[in-house]
Amino acid sequence: MNQETNDLINFNTEPPKLPSGLNVLTILTYIGCGLGGLLTLLTPVIINFFTGFMDKALKSASELSEKQVAEIEKGKAAMELAKQYMIPNMVMGIIGVILCFVGAMWMRKLKKDGYWIYVVGELLPVIGGLALMGIAQFDGVLSYVLGLGIPLLFTILYTLQRKNLVH
Repeated sequence: MNQETNDLINFNTEPPKLPSGLNVLTILTYIGCGLGGLLTLLTPVIINFFTGFMDKALKSASELSEKQVAEIEKGKAAMELAKQYMIPNMVMGIIGVILCFVGAMWMRKLKKDGYWIYVVGELLPVIGGLALMGIAQFDGVLSYVLGLGIPLLFTILYTLQRKNLVH
């Protein structure tokens, strides 16, 4: 067949459809971006709330064990560190959310570059936070899961979907 015949045949074919796995991942990413953006914007309120909560707990230190007081002091130090680097972390967080959102939008259009935009959006806040605050930002199991586990899981899941990105 010549090129003109191939073009006519390809003209009548339907564009590739969005695979269900990629559809679910991008929808979950949109939800995560909304929650992540909201939490990032509320960072000052969250830090002040937890700092006040820890101060109040330390005032009643006579009712707490030595281990509990030490844990609260450790948490308070992490909150002070978060307060110190709040603005750069918030900027990186918002940029990361925007990149993840745009990357997911592009992947819904089956664009390969969307994957890389998404990966940068996931890694920027993690690597930036580590550069600024070190491992101290990961104070407990929950912060490990939210700060490292979810980005790693979604990056792996999107990596498994890369074969479906055709443009």
